[in-house]
Amino acid sequence: MFPAVDTDAARAALLLERDRLLAALGEPIEGPGQMTYGSQAAAATHVFEQQRDLAMRDHQRAQLLQVDAALASLDHGTYGTCKSCGKPIAAERLQAIPWVPLCIDCARKAR
Repeated sequence: MFPAVDTDAARAALLLERDRLLAALGEPIEGPGQMTYGSQAAAATHVFEQQRDLAMRDHQRAQLLQVDAALASLDHGTYGTCKSCGKPIAAERLQAIPWVPLCIDCARKAR
C-alpha cells in the first residue's frame, strides 16, 4: 500500500503554487506596437511571442483550477484519491505534482 500523504506539506505546496500562478496571471501581455515600414519580421516575432504567452496563460488558468480543486479536496478529506478510479494516488506522485487529480494508471489511460 502507499505511504500516508503529508497533508500539511501538500497544503503548503499547493498554496505556494497558487500564489505563483496568481502572480503570473496578473502580469500583462503586451500587444504588438505600431508597425513601421521594414519591421514586419519584428512584428511577426512579437505576435508569435504574444500567442505563446496567451497559450501559457491558458495553461496557467487550467493549472490554477486544478490547484484550487486539490485544496478543496484537502478540505473535504478526499485529497490523494484518484478522481477516476477512486484508488489512492502514490505519495511520490503527489509530492512531485501536488495538484494531480489522477493516479498514474488513470493518467496513462487518459492520454
